[in-house]
Amino acid sequence: MKTEKEKMLDGELYLALDPELTEERTRTRLLLLELNNGREDEPEKRAELLRQLIPNAGTDLWLQPPFYCDYGSNMIVGDRVFFNFNCVVLDVTYVKIGSRTLFGPNVQIYTATHPIDAVTRASGVEFAKPITIGEDVWVGGSAVINPGVTIGDRTIIGAGSVVTKDIPSDVFAAGNPCRVIRSLIPE
Repeated sequence: MKTEKEKMLDGELYLALDPELTEERTRTRLLLLELNNGREDEPEKRAELLRQLIPNAGTDLWLQPPFYCDYGSNMIVGDRVFFNFNCVVLDVTYVKIGSRTLFGPNVQIYTATHPIDAVTRASGVEFAKPITIGEDVWVGGSAVINPGVTIGDRTIIGAGSVVTKDIPSDVFAAGNPCRVIRSLIPE
C-alpha cells in the first residue's frame, strides 16, 4: 500500500495532514524562516540553507527573500535560476525549472489542487499535478502558473498572467487566461 507521500507525488488523492508530510512541511517552514530572515552578507550560510531547502537545484540559484514553498525537495531546478521577491511555489508534486529561468516578484506556482466534488473535497483529501518550466524562460511579476502546466523553452509570460494551459516554446504569452500573443522567433 502506498504512503500518503507516494500518493501525493504520484498525483493521487492523499491526506495532507499525514504526520510524515506535516513533519516535512514544518522542517521546510523552519528553513524558510531562517532563509527569509537571513543576512545577504553571509553567503556561505545562505548557500547551505538553499542546499537543505532545495537539494535538487543546480548552481547559482537565487531566491530573493521572502520566498515560500511547501516542501522544496519536490523542486528540480537548473543552473542560474532567479526568483525575485515574494514568490510562492506549492511543490506538492514535482516542479521542474530549466536553467537560466527568471521569475518576477510575486510569481505563484501551484501544483496543489482539490477535488471538484464537494463531498470528496470536504473529506480533507487533495491532489497535485506537476509543472514543467523550460530553460531561458522569463515569467513576469504576479503571474500565476496553475497545476499541470508546461511552459516551453525561451518563452516569456507577461506580468499578471494566469497560465491555465500549456504554452509552447519561443513565444510571448500573456493575459487571463494566458494565451500566445506572438512568436519570438525572428522571421
